[in-house]
Amino acid sequence: MLRSSIIGAAGFGGVEPAFLGDRGVTSGGWTADGPTFLDVIDYVSIPTTGNSTDFGDLTIGRSWAAGLAGGGRGVSLSGRINNTPTRTNVIDYITISTTGNATDFGDLLAASEVGAGSSDGVRGLYAGGLDASAYRNEIQYITIATTGNATDFGDTVSVTANLTGISSETRALFSGGVDTNSGFVNVIQYVTIATTGNATDFGDLTVSRAWTGGFSDGSRGCWAGGGTDYIKNNVNTIDYVTIDTTGNATDFGDILIAQRELSGAANDTRGIISGGAASNVIQYVTIATTGNATDFGDLTVTRAESAGFSGD
Repeated sequence: MLRSSIIGAAGFGGVEPAFLGDRGVTSGGWTADGPTFLDVIDYVSIPTTGNSTDFGDLTIGRSWAAGLAGGGRGVSLSGRINNTPTRTNVIDYITISTTGNATDFGDLLAASEVGAGSSDGVRGLYAGGLDASAYRNEIQYITIATTGNATDFGDTVSVTANLTGISSETRALFSGGVDTNSGFVNVIQYVTIATTGNATDFGDLTVSRAWTGGFSDGSRGCWAGGGTDYIKNNVNTIDYVTIDTTGNATDFGDILIAQRELSGAANDTRGIISGGAASNVIQYVTIATTGNATDFGDLTVTRAESAGFSGD
């Protein structure tokens, strides 16, 4: 896909940003039986409604991975491969317009889980996370069109896991999560994707929480649902921000039920929110408006903590 300025995003009268598309993809995740760590990749057509279709398999079954996309390529990064827990540094990719199994891309700097993915369509970022011994504050990057290992980008504002990424063609935003010192946080932070360097404070979510589903249309970014603690207190809140400004998030509406461990994807018009703990539900909103989510269809399998992205 062609890159464009934010002014030129399809929903605003021009070409859709290269990290968006009409095919929404959900990869990996876990189910409660065991639990089972999934290699399943599903897809839907975002402009329509209906149940998802099998796409293929990841190179390794895993949950708590991060997802990002650009130029028609979708990338899944890191994750947990069993309940021991064992983490992985694997990065793999698919061509979104086709179907088939994922291919190895390269490796992150270290094995981890529950980091956040984001992209401007050319460069993909992986922020924060949790390794075998500690929460992390690294931001790493890859060039999506090539293959190879990740490179250091900078640091998040604090040592944080379970945060969620969204983006414009200029900025990546990372929200919420669990801070190693402060617990569950409402912090939104940002970086300029084309450069390298440390993250800067953007504003606050309306509720401190982790494990949200995030998506954007290239201009407005949303975070849906999430958990406010470790004992399954969840919210149904959807927040939004205008990505290329700074400031606190505003209430958008509600998802169908209070839920955590969601994934998100979008085209230039709709955002879809998939799965969650003990759920196979896909729901959607129209990003340029505000309001509550509507049922879209079902995933092929109940799953939580999957990676979401979109493309053409």
